[in-house]
Amino acid sequence: MRVLFFFWMLVWYANAAGAIYEDSAKEAIVKIYTVSKVPNYQEPWNSSMRRSTGSGTIIEGNLILTNAHVVADQTFLEVQRYGQRKRYIAKVLSVSHQADLALLKVEDGQFFAGVKPLEFGELPRVEQQIVVYGYPMGGDTLSATIGVVSRIEHHVYAHSGESFLAVQVDAAVNPGNSGGPALSEGKIVGVVMQVIGKSQNIGYLVPVSMVKHFIEDIKDGHHDGFADFGIITQSLENPSLRRYYHLDDNTTGKLVNYIIYNSALKDVLKAEDIITAIDGHQIENDGTVAFRDHEYTSYHYYVDQRQMGEKVKLDILRDQKKMQVEAVLTQTADDILLVDTNQYDTIPRYFIYGGYVFSPLSRNLLLSTGVNQLKLSYYATQWPTEKKKEVVVLLKVLASDISRGNYNLAMWPIEKINGETFDSFQTFYDKMQSFEGQYIVLEDEEGVKVVIDKQEALSKQDEILKKYNIEFDRSDDLRTNQIAKESI
Repeated sequence: MRVLFFFWMLVWYANAAGAIYEDSAKEAIVKIYTVSKVPNYQEPWNSSMRRSTGSGTIIEGNLILTNAHVVADQTFLEVQRYGQRKRYIAKVLSVSHQADLALLKVEDGQFFAGVKPLEFGELPRVEQQIVVYGYPMGGDTLSATIGVVSRIEHHVYAHSGESFLAVQVDAAVNPGNSGGPALSEGKIVGVVMQVIGKSQNIGYLVPVSMVKHFIEDIKDGHHDGFADFGIITQSLENPSLRRYYHLDDNTTGKLVNYIIYNSALKDVLKAEDIITAIDGHQIENDGTVAFRDHEYTSYHYYVDQRQMGEKVKLDILRDQKKMQVEAVLTQTADDILLVDTNQYDTIPRYFIYGGYVFSPLSRNLLLSTGVNQLKLSYYATQWPTEKKKEVVVLLKVLASDISRGNYNLAMWPIEKINGETFDSFQTFYDKMQSFEGQYIVLEDEEGVKVVIDKQEALSKQDEILKKYNIEFDRSDDLRTNQIAKESI
């Protein structure tokens, strides 16, 4: 009887201690109210307002950890503590749109009174139980759902479109949960990020390892981001391909097909090198590495562990000879893509010339329309060169008497201006502005031409802008540069 009594006393104390800790954890969960200015990429001079809510966690240093997509394009933020009704004004301290993470700060110290910040745990294991906290749709108060870790591997982050390590869980996750913590043994093991639509309880967390990288990154006051090699590689699973490169059964790795012209590895690797290991970790023929016993994910895992400016060591085979090379990480994906990843907290770039609207091609612009998708999507798969770092499109034509016959042109990629190629939107803009002849001739890849009479376009510009209620004929960055040039 005494043994049984002692056993139940232990259970009671354990449950009581758990309840106390759980209540303490709840105190650190906050609701985030966001007002954002959403750019219109089809009409880049316009925008709309949107209200949304999300979740966050108070962590060490009187900071709030949440998702980047919860505060993307924000103009005004408020936060509210668990069990309280007062809202406090918050500001974004730093944001990683790559990793879908953000840190907020609240100037009013009263907001943090009496709360114990949550601590970070370690990367969870498959089948480990977690509790997801947040403020999802369906109510106003704090919600908690219990689940387990289903798998851990690289997955595309919907917010940025880039692939990083992600934790899949079966806990119920809904809109509003975004930015909330997933706890195990009272510590943060991930941040709720996204779900798979029409699935049954398949949600994803930004793992705590990514969170720690982000926080370490910004300690110098600047966010550098997650590095990218800037190379195209191929798996080595095909037997014929392996025989072609004289690989034995014990040699595994990835074949280097192409190196981007501005890649940090351009002076380190060569096409047809075979990368066999990264920082001493063997790369399998499918491009994966073991990050724990019996657990594999993309070899980029060991790139993502490094901060920008750090070095990685690569074991390679070059002409059947073993070598080891070293590279400094200096670039993110946006530094080495022809069409940048999804952009936030910025306004679209554009300029209007006689009713012809020009803009650089971006993924945001691609996602905003279905016009000319086949051709333009191809550009999104390509890499930049020294001669072509950006794609420029004729976004649309504002109908007027000087643009008859061209009204139907939209999302039209431009290859040449007056017979000359250009490398970027800025270069294209400069050529348009400095042209001194009568006719500006634009061409696409097939040689189809759009001809603009310079004097006619400039004489009609103000009239066209007024007709379409457009305040500025160019985006803020171009206006700022123009003012700077005029003041020199």
